[in-house]
Amino acid sequence: MDPRYAPLFEPLKIGPVTAPNRLVSMPHATGHSYLMPNGAIGMRETKAEGGWGIVAMQLSEIDPTSDLSGLPYERLWDDGDVQVHARSVDRIHAHGALASIELGHTGIRSRGISNGFPAMGPSVLPILKPDMPLMAKAMDKADIRALRQMFRAATRRAKQAGYDIAYVYASHDASILWHFLSPAYNSRTDEYGGSFDNRLRLFREVLEETKEEAGNDMAVAVRFAVHELSGPKRILNTGEGRAVIEALADIPDLWDVNVSSWSRDSGTARYDAEGFQEEFTAFVKQVTGKPVLGVGRFTSPDAMVSQIRRGVLDLIGAARPSIADPFLPQKIAEGRIEDIRECIGCNICVAVETIGVELRCTQNPTISEEWRRGWHPERIPPAAKTENVLVVGSGPAGLEAALVLARAGHQVTVAEREREFGGRSRLESRIKGLSSWARVKDYRLHQLQRMPNVQLYPESDMDAAMIADFGADHVLLATGARWRGDGAGRTRLSEIPGFAGQALTPDDLMAGAAVEGPVVIYDDDHYYMANALAAELAAKGHAVHLVSPQPTIAAWMGHTLEQPRMIGELRVAGVKMTPNAAAVAWHGDRLSLVRADTGDELPDIAAKTLVMVGTRLPHLSLSQQLDQLAAPHRVIGDAECPGVMQGAVFSGHRHAREILGTEPADRIFKRERPTLFL
Repeated sequence: MDPRYAPLFEPLKIGPVTAPNRLVSMPHATGHSYLMPNGAIGMRETKAEGGWGIVAMQLSEIDPTSDLSGLPYERLWDDGDVQVHARSVDRIHAHGALASIELGHTGIRSRGISNGFPAMGPSVLPILKPDMPLMAKAMDKADIRALRQMFRAATRRAKQAGYDIAYVYASHDASILWHFLSPAYNSRTDEYGGSFDNRLRLFREVLEETKEEAGNDMAVAVRFAVHELSGPKRILNTGEGRAVIEALADIPDLWDVNVSSWSRDSGTARYDAEGFQEEFTAFVKQVTGKPVLGVGRFTSPDAMVSQIRRGVLDLIGAARPSIADPFLPQKIAEGRIEDIRECIGCNICVAVETIGVELRCTQNPTISEEWRRGWHPERIPPAAKTENVLVVGSGPAGLEAALVLARAGHQVTVAEREREFGGRSRLESRIKGLSSWARVKDYRLHQLQRMPNVQLYPESDMDAAMIADFGADHVLLATGARWRGDGAGRTRLSEIPGFAGQALTPDDLMAGAAVEGPVVIYDDDHYYMANALAAELAAKGHAVHLVSPQPTIAAWMGHTLEQPRMIGELRVAGVKMTPNAAAVAWHGDRLSLVRADTGDELPDIAAKTLVMVGTRLPHLSLSQQLDQLAAPHRVIGDAECPGVMQGAVFSGHRHAREILGTEPADRIFKRERPTLFL
């Protein structure tokens, strides 16, 4: 081990248990829920194998009155849930890691619709989902007594399941304890409302009673947001956030501290640097003598060690970095820093969770596939025999497929027509705010360049005859896709008059096309590309107007938790924004619009340059030529189906596994099936 990183691997006593090192895989949504335990267990077991000292279960609801309907969370309602949790704990313990569980009641974040019980809060309030016409009831004294018993019972069940650490969850604006603490939500006039001590009362009671139930067998942690960076902004690290730590300083065995809300705690690389939470959480170790755990999308071992050496944190927490590379701790311990698959901070993992889908990651295509497909993030099954593979194109899909097949033992050649490798990962990383996306190519290229069975050829524009003459056993075409400039997008599937041949596309801008302002960008893609280009063009001094036919700008960025900050970024940059406006024609110097909902005419927008960001078409000409020659090949990545970068990486990985023959011919992987009670 590099002695610089030795502090990360020192054991740490946490109440009655001892963590084997200082690296913690944090509680995070897996997308599997209580209905899909095998997939979630496979994910956590892989992280324990990868060397994380503590591996956490995601938020586990303790009672039916905590009702996150439609979201894939865990449950620990009764003794019937204990068996599944115990199996997860056993798999974690088998690799020498501690297992923790985050026990929570989501209060006014609950829905109160799936289970038939009303959502509960300190006061009568709308639930914290403005698009749902539901309310929360004000808890009476009987409700509060029942809630305290819920936490006690859940703690007993956690201990029965074998957990080493039980969390009292009070963070992210998603905990009943936070709701009682916050004066924005708590308007009670009894002993649970009004003064700070009164609003803290329920939190203190639950924490003390959890400690009683845990006894000498299980440590108790608190997850608490010491500072609000969005929302009501009443709890700050200079005020009541600090006061909470001071008041409860020595009760828990571990303080896990962060910022609120979730959108700020899990900020993307576009808006938050690694370790950004330090300025808000650094005071905690000055207030308590108990160990302190924190997060910050840590991917650099040097940044991790710095936090420990400077007395900022005792334990380094990671959710997204542990998804991108479950074996990050082992790689640090073995001195393989260059092998770390760094999180790019794109929040695709968050986005799929918000729509109830199993976890996905741009950097790690094996996440969620550990159990159902048997995919391991570090081990590729060896090929039955060594064959020659030609990969045409070096974007995310091409590089991923090449790496998987090379690790299996095949002789792999990658041909790239450009001077530089990386495809869209290289190009998009040059756009303002997206530099971390280069990590997709950087990791894979570095691995391939060290392998003796890999040949990399830049500036190699191969045609169909050359490919056929190459004589490879397998040909994979990762030729990518091009942005359409004719006006067709996600809202309008047909061309818009005047766009074809006149509008610039993201491809043109990334290739260095000249731009003359003012610029109007028509966004019918609704993710990052249009607004990132708008920010970049504004930074270069252009007047920019961003137009979208959807009711909101870049709606998908709501799922990645970026939308409010992106809107703020564009406002500061002086970018004008017009949502709910459908383009009907480009006249060479102005864009004609109508309201997207009613069709009423809107004023034209004058501009000298039109940029169209809509949909993409795959580059299939090479595939069609090979078809004419009857030359077998596979089309992968964006050439197979244009999408987000995560989809391209996954496509490359899946096709490589299919070539290796490890995938079922009927494509049906293992599934979790409900049990029928007759």
